[in-house]
Amino acid sequence: MPAPILAYEDLGLIQGSGWLFRHLDLQVGQRDRLALIGRNGAGKTTLLKLIAGAIEADEGRRTIVPGTRVILLEQEPDLRTFHTLADYVLSGADAPAAHEAEAIADQLGIDLSREAASASGGERRRAAIVRAFAQNPDVLLLDEPTNHLDIGAIEWIEEWLGRFRGAFVVISHDRTFLTKLTKQTLWLDRGNLRRAEIGFGGFDAWTEQVYADEARNAEKLDAKLKLEEHWLLRGVTGRRKRNQGRLTKLIEMRAERSAMVGPQGSANLTIGTDDAKSKVVIDAKHIAKAFGDRTIIGDLSLRVTRRDRIGIVGANGAGKSTLLKLLTGELEPDSGQIRFAKTIERIVIDQQRSKMAPEKTIREVLADGGDWVEVQGVRKHVIGYLKEFLFGPGVLDAKIATLSGGERSRLLLAREFAKPSNLLVLDEPTNDLDLETLDLLQDVIGDYDGTVLIVSHDRDFLDRTVTITLGLDGSGTVDVVAGGYADWERRRKAAAPTKRGAIAKNATAAAKPAAPGARVKLTFKDQRDYDLLPKRIETLDAAIARDQALLEDPDLYTRDPDGFDRLMTAIGQAQEDKTMAELRWLELAEMVEGLA
Repeated sequence: MPAPILAYEDLGLIQGSGWLFRHLDLQVGQRDRLALIGRNGAGKTTLLKLIAGAIEADEGRRTIVPGTRVILLEQEPDLRTFHTLADYVLSGADAPAAHEAEAIADQLGIDLSREAASASGGERRRAAIVRAFAQNPDVLLLDEPTNHLDIGAIEWIEEWLGRFRGAFVVISHDRTFLTKLTKQTLWLDRGNLRRAEIGFGGFDAWTEQVYADEARNAEKLDAKLKLEEHWLLRGVTGRRKRNQGRLTKLIEMRAERSAMVGPQGSANLTIGTDDAKSKVVIDAKHIAKAFGDRTIIGDLSLRVTRRDRIGIVGANGAGKSTLLKLLTGELEPDSGQIRFAKTIERIVIDQQRSKMAPEKTIREVLADGGDWVEVQGVRKHVIGYLKEFLFGPGVLDAKIATLSGGERSRLLLAREFAKPSNLLVLDEPTNDLDLETLDLLQDVIGDYDGTVLIVSHDRDFLDRTVTITLGLDGSGTVDVVAGGYADWERRRKAAAPTKRGAIAKNATAAAKPAAPGARVKLTFKDQRDYDLLPKRIETLDAAIARDQALLEDPDLYTRDPDGFDRLMTAIGQAQEDKTMAELRWLELAEMVEGLA
């Protein structure tokens, strides 16, 4: 194994009255692609700051190869002292070159002249990414890089990191992002740090083995320690097994819904019966909505029934929030009509999650100070109910102020899901949640007896939860697809040849030699793409060949239908990426020839 470029030995940090972690050893190699996994509150962000040298450890030794440039992308960069986003991006002694920052900002679609004080969460996140990427790091530390970003921006980051020649360590709740990019995994769990030379795709299998080993060892522990230390392990492993069963049920539900969607993907979903299980909750006929001259939703017909799980996807600004407000009655359509069931009782969990009084205890928030809570009409003891949301037995009288951000999110979910309802509205529910809480949320949605509307950029979460996907492209068209995000992506790729033809035509036009004196050299971005794209095309070819070889297994679909679907999605994405890379390189090659 090559020598690391950055390492910590016997790392320890005190937080509050005790050790957050101690005796940790950590190494980062020159081309490592590390996923840093752990529950909210485990200390992942703190560990990232220690690796960056932003905070000092209480014990341990940090070594780094001289000249190594370590850059930290924080979750919430402080922009309060900057007038514009550009002032932030180009600030400090380690500021990136202006032309490199501008090139990345152009690709990410962010206007750096925007005032920092009025910038949205997504714009602030893009500005932080521009600053980090343009600093030419050797080690890049990424703390939830996909938060507040749309799918297009996330895919751009995936492509950039795929070309990145340095090492990175990433904290993320986005399973698809982690699976695509990482090759090693660091697992921070109960003060211990484990490392496996596998990407996040193998994380579940690895942790199952660890849990199984611990369960055997737990037999030697006393009863109290079993209760307080190992209830979570049993809960997590059990939940994952239940989720596999729910995925099977979800596939069956999608098949039923697919039969209700016409061959061209008509949005007018019809039902064969009108019994209680298929009761219509929302019936929209030819609805349209515009703001000024821009059509946001154009001529959409949609029938939503009980137990439907509807996912709404699209780029920022495509109209997701508008469609959600139409489907929940917050907004009236300009034309067409929407009828709602008379008995709708909804709960909404949005991006601006309700704040709970910090001085109150968990018992007060959840059970009004008592021992019992009414959950969807069923009486449960508050301790048992809290366990379902990953809380240990000793937290009942803890104050809200002492909880981590992830714990507050879980408590909010517990409180909201206890309320009687038949329509659940989730607006970006996965932001700031750890992976175990995402498993929990998937679990709860699977058990929910009503209808669910979800707006999310989390591709894996949508694939695990929704029966119908509504895809918006910003033109007013809404694609209605029976299935999850991957099914919508396949639908888009089926229409891609026409788009590729248009791109190729535009690329050829753009590649015509410039007039004398019009252009004297390639831009930084053009030169970088010209140099790197041949290797990128070669890598994509190898990936396509590898995955196609795996598909030749005749028993794969029967043995592992989810794995089969992932391979199909990966091959389609790689073929699309290869086509675009080839077109881009041909365009640049003609530019180079013209300049010569």
